[in-house]
Amino acid sequence: MRMHALSLGNPEQPAMKYTVSIEVALPLERVVQLLSDPAHMPKWLRGLVLHEPLRGEHGQVGTESRVVFQAGKQEMECTETITRREPADLHGLPEGQVVHFDREIVAEGMWNAVRDRLTQSGPETTLWVSENEYRFSGVMMRLVGLLMPGTFRKQSQQHMQDFKAFAEQGRDVREAN
Repeated sequence: MRMHALSLGNPEQPAMKYTVSIEVALPLERVVQLLSDPAHMPKWLRGLVLHEPLRGEHGQVGTESRVVFQAGKQEMECTETITRREPADLHGLPEGQVVHFDREIVAEGMWNAVRDRLTQSGPETTLWVSENEYRFSGVMMRLVGLLMPGTFRKQSQQHMQDFKAFAEQGRDVREAN
C-alpha cells in the first residue's frame, strides 16, 4: 500500500486572502475615535478577554500587544503588532482623508495581516474596508484554513457588524449573552 502526503501548499505562500467592508452611519473622525479607543474594544470585539500592550503605546506603530480571546471553552492567545497608522494624529481629519490602520497578528500555527482603510463615504457615513491575509503552519492549522476558509471571513464580518451596532446604537456584545 502506498501512502501519499497531503499537500496543503507552500507555507510561505498566502493560504487565504479576502476583503470585507461595512458602512457606518457616523462621520469618519467619530468612527476612527471609537475604533482606536481601547476602552471600547470589549464592547464590540466579541470574545475579547485581554488586550494589553507589551511594548509601546496602544494603537501606535511598532506597539506589540498580547491579545486573548475566549470562544466557549476555547481560549486563543496571540500577539498583535501595529505596522501602520496613518495619519498618526486622528483628530481634526481633513475632508477626503483616508485612514490606514494595519497590524500583524501571530498565534500558534497562524500569521494574519489586517489592512484597514477608512474613508468618508457621505456627509455622515464612513466606509470601513478590511483586507485580510492568512498564512498557516502546522498540519492542523493548515487543514483549518483549507477546509473552513469561510469561517475566518464570517468572523471578520461579524466584528464589523458588532462595531457598527456599538457605534450607531450603543449596543454592547457582552450584554447580548
